[in-house]
Amino acid sequence: MALRHLLKANGLSLARHARRHAHGIFAAPSPGRVTDPVIGRVQKARAVAGALTTFLLISVYGVDGGWSAVFEDGFTKLFLAPLVLILVGPLVIAAFIWYAPPQHRPVLRSRLRYPLKAIGWYLGIPLGAIGAVLLLLLLSKVLEGILVLQAVIGLAVLVAGVPLLLWAGSFLFFASGAAARYAFNTADVHAALPAVLTAVLVWVLNAAQLGDGLPNGPVAVQIAAFLGGPLSVTAVSYWELHVLRTRYGVRVRG
Repeated sequence: MALRHLLKANGLSLARHARRHAHGIFAAPSPGRVTDPVIGRVQKARAVAGALTTFLLISVYGVDGGWSAVFEDGFTKLFLAPLVLILVGPLVIAAFIWYAPPQHRPVLRSRLRYPLKAIGWYLGIPLGAIGAVLLLLLLSKVLEGILVLQAVIGLAVLVAGVPLLLWAGSFLFFASGAAARYAFNTADVHAALPAVLTAVLVWVLNAAQLGDGLPNGPVAVQIAAFLGGPLSVTAVSYWELHVLRTRYGVRVRG
């Protein structure tokens, strides 16, 4: 019983530490990021409205696979969104820089190190943790027959490897949400980039969802449910760009 409580306490401590680290990488204030409380409230209101609408539609018309399929889909999108950004983001950023005035392009390109560094952290930490544990296991296999060294390596896996994997998994969970929300710190390239990337991301994710078919219900409800999310996100992103331009002077051209 005491061991179980100890493992639980250590697991919570690792999760809290991983959350702070993920927040420090992706959500830390920076000179290029414009933080407007009104924009934040509108984004949260849209997210809450979207969640309530989804809950209402599922309650009325049901969903294939039940509520477990809903939670599984949300969990999948949590990790899929950053990967889509990594794949599609470079194309959007390249088009954004091309659209900017020629005299601004060198500066924008020089700032690409910030999102590249964020992507490096996002991919490097989990892959590094997995690689370290696999290396220890490989050493244990190579040293098969040398009981003392095998015991040492086994102890290292238990004492260091397992907590490292737990921490890396927690980091990946918290970092996935933060990376998608802040678009891998692309605000450090240009304050308008996260809004543009968010609008593109939601349409790509919605297109990927076509493979699962449209939601249940009448045709009009299906179309509204399918397009409502990306259209509302795009509208909020467009409004955010308007606020950045009129209130903070953030412009892409001119």
